[in-house]
Amino acid sequence: MFTASDLKQIQSKGIEIKAIEQQVENFRKGFPFIDLVEPATVKNGIKVFSETEIEKLQKYYDRYCSDYEIMKFVPASGAASRMFKSLFEFLESIEKGDSIDNLLEKDKSQNSVFNFIQNLKNFAFYDDLKAVMEDNYISLESKISEKDYRTILEFLLMDHGLGYAAKPKAMLKFHKYTDGARMAMEEHLVESANYGINSEGRAAVHFTVSPEHADSFIDEINLVKDKYETQFDVVYELTFSVQKSSTDTLAVDLNNKPFRDDEGNLVFRPGGHGALIENLNDRESEVIFIKNIDNVVPDRLKDVTYKYKKALGGYLLEIHEQIVEYLEMLEDGNLTNNEIKKIVDFCSDRLLLKFSEEFNTLSTIEKIDLLYTRLNRPIRLCGMVRNEGEPGGGPFWVKNSSEEISLQIVESSQIDFSNSEQKKIFEKSTHFNPVDLVCYVRDFKGNQFDLREFIDPSTGFISTKSKDGRELKALELPGLWNGAMADWITIFVEVPITTFNPVKTINDLLRKEHQ
Repeated sequence: MFTASDLKQIQSKGIEIKAIEQQVENFRKGFPFIDLVEPATVKNGIKVFSETEIEKLQKYYDRYCSDYEIMKFVPASGAASRMFKSLFEFLESIEKGDSIDNLLEKDKSQNSVFNFIQNLKNFAFYDDLKAVMEDNYISLESKISEKDYRTILEFLLMDHGLGYAAKPKAMLKFHKYTDGARMAMEEHLVESANYGINSEGRAAVHFTVSPEHADSFIDEINLVKDKYETQFDVVYELTFSVQKSSTDTLAVDLNNKPFRDDEGNLVFRPGGHGALIENLNDRESEVIFIKNIDNVVPDRLKDVTYKYKKALGGYLLEIHEQIVEYLEMLEDGNLTNNEIKKIVDFCSDRLLLKFSEEFNTLSTIEKIDLLYTRLNRPIRLCGMVRNEGEPGGGPFWVKNSSEEISLQIVESSQIDFSNSEQKKIFEKSTHFNPVDLVCYVRDFKGNQFDLREFIDPSTGFISTKSKDGRELKALELPGLWNGAMADWITIFVEVPITTFNPVKTINDLLRKEHQ
């Protein structure tokens, strides 16, 4: 199937030929749908803390967090171009000769260009836009009064202006303050200074960035970090990584043969956010908070974020300490039946791990071995918000190929909607995943887990794309918080919807939470 030139190309990306052969086999066979058992709901898979418990967990975190190496991990490689879809469509319509007035009248919804223009002064980047236009001897106010919206949009989006369409979302100005506007990446620095500081006053923040933006990203954040170090009396340990080329996946044609470009070379595509498990695996911290780059709010709303971040962190530390105690007992192996029962009850009641009926028929040593395996895994606490119509994955009880039932975050693309029972289970879901995780990634002896050992490879996804006018099939790796963490100890905790404020379109910045 592969020529000598192909093998050289594959080797240059750091991919083993066995992995490529497996990818081709995945295209041929496809991936199985997830087998949903029931939705995870309050009292059946999702923990809800009382205000008293929240306060207690916050205090626990504040008391003990400095004993741990903490990091904030921010997937920030996404380009901002999709945020401006409506603005580009507007420019294309003008290019075709459509009237600006007619275009604005057609749509006055939240995400419309009409709403964008009417509230232009409310965006945090307004002053920058005004300044760059003045540098080119153009008055922004004049262009607004003249209804020359084309010029305004081009200065916002194109390289001769702010060039926002080509920037990563992390580098866009999100929020206004009296001392200036902040980029999304700056808001993450502020957050980490409020719940991610170690005993030496250091806050570790890791950003995953795209190769084409890496230099400008690092330059920008280095220009602003001193300001927050002074403001919060903190020293930032900033690290960056790009998605590894070894996680790219082979594209195939509709007959599952390797897809080649016009020069006959193999075509590879990024493996999706699941590829970031490699980046996460390279980190050396103990406790890692994971949150997407665009889910930030202004300072006036951050207290709720801090409150629940610390509560999740406190619960994680509590759980981890208990797991360490039990793993040390299990490793010793000299347990009574009562001690085994105590550990089983903890697994069932606190971790919501399910045991088959066969468990009771096992010998004592077999029970000890099984409990050791179930507990000696990375841990993730996942905040879950009430479903109010937002798109995204959700929490479910899932059965795997070994008939084991566990809690998993499931994307809609993993579900067989032609199966009426599976569709019914999906529709009964009450919560969805806002990507609000806090993880413990070391074993009970303090050694780093190899996170790649806890991936469910059967949870990948195949989609149809196009290149050079030809259709191709693309393969996405198991998602970072889906199949890539399938074999982690997973605990779902309800968090308020106010902690979830993503910016998917430019006009999301006009929502009251971002003003």
